[in-house]
Parts: sequence; C-alpha cells; structure tokens
Amino acid sequence: MSNSANPQGMGSTPARGRRFRPVRLLTVAVFALAGLIFFTSFNTAKGTNIRTDASLLKLSDLILERSHKNGQLDESNGALRDDVEALAERDDGSTKAEDEKLTALEKKAGTQKLKGEAISVTLNDAPPDATAKLPGYPEPQPDYLVIHQQDLQAVVNALWQGGAQGIKVMDQRLISTSAVRCVGNTLILQGRVYSPPYKITAVGDPEQLKQSLAASKAIQNYMVYVNVYGLGWKVEDDGAVTLPGYSGTVDLQYAKPVE
Repeated sequence: MSNSANPQGMGSTPARGRRFRPVRLLTVAVFALAGLIFFTSFNTAKGTNIRTDASLLKLSDLILERSHKNGQLDESNGALRDDVEALAERDDGSTKAEDEKLTALEKKAGTQKLKGEAISVTLNDAPPDATAKLPGYPEPQPDYLVIHQQDLQAVVNALWQGGAQGIKVMDQRLISTSAVRCVGNTLILQGRVYSPPYKITAVGDPEQLKQSLAASKAIQNYMVYVNVYGLGWKVEDDGAVTLPGYSGTVDLQYAKPVE
C-alpha cells in the first residue's frame, strides 16, 4: 500500500498545485488591474470630480476673458492708428489730391468713421418653452429656437445688397475680410464673443435697406420661424448715427496679392 500510495500521493499534490496556480494568478491580476484603474482615475481627476462640467466652465471663462482682452487691444490699436495718421498728416509729402484719394479709399475700406441715416435689425432666440403658434406646424426642436449663423449672414448680405455704405454688428464695424461665425448659440466676430440678442446697424437709404430685407428669400424663411416659434425680429429707424471705424489689423494673413 505504501509503495502504491506514494506515487499517487506524490503525483496528486503537484497536480492540485498546477490546478490552483492559474486561479491565484488570475486573482492577483484582477487586483493589480483594479489598482491601475484606481490610480489612473485619480491621476486624471487630480482630486476633483471628473463627472462635473467645471472644466467646461473654466473654458467658457477663458473665452470670455480673451474676448474682453481682444476688445481692449482693438481700442488700443485704434488709438495708436489715429496717432500715427495724425503724425503722418503733418508732413508726408503728399498732395491735396492724393490725400483726398486716400481718405476716400479709407472710407470704402471701413477704417474711418461713417455718419449717416441708419436702420438697425435685432435678432434674438425664442423662449425655451416656445410652442408652435400656428396650426399645421410641428412642435419645435431646440434647433428651431436659436439664431444661426446663416440668419445673421442673411441680414448682412441683404443690407449690402440694399446699398448699405457701412455695417456694424454689435459694436464692431465690418470690412471686406470680416467673417460672421456662430459657435453654438454665441457669435464670434473678429476675435470677440457675443451672446444674443444680436444687433446689426447699417448706414444707407432706410427705405432701400428695408426693401432689400423684405426681398431676401433667406429672411423670408427666417420670418416663418418668427411667426410660428417666436424668434426675435425687430427693424428700427435709428436716424443719424456714426459708425465706428474698423480698428483691428488690416494685414492679409491667408491671401496674397496677384502679381
């Protein structure tokens, strides 16, 4: 019995060891993986709750801060440009005819103040709880209740087509390189950020400007949403106003003059 039992006993013990070793290894691996996940989560969160939107709030604050700083830099740049032009006018060696031609070009470029009769157009988001006001229209999607980039562009284009001599969006003068862009429900114009309501002011013949707005197909489509869902739309006669000159950089950064 002892001779026959020993081989079985000796053989069975290592067999049990081989059978349970993978289980031990798997258990150790699970705990190691759990520790790695915990460390990674802690390292990512840096002691904060990663489920909150605090990082988004910080980004929003940063955008607003940069927008405010850009506005201050525009004002500073405009003041310096006025000083440079004043110094240049003292003795620049140009003739009166050349000075008049330069002044006319500056007015067309939008870098000088512009005074004249004007109208303003104000666009605003609809109330968040808006419902369809007319029968036959579906209940609004969130997308229906906010001002979009194409809405602002439609107004600006219609005003240019109506003979506008100059246009101001919010507090900034538009020039040939200006781009009206929207990100979410905010307007980004020449490095600065704005929230609705959006006000667009144009100097020109008030009646022609209004007729051009009414004739725009894009604005006619917008007016459907005004009447059905309550998007904001207001056109006003402003009388005589003075548009500011564009004070930002006028250097072309992406285009090259044709030789």
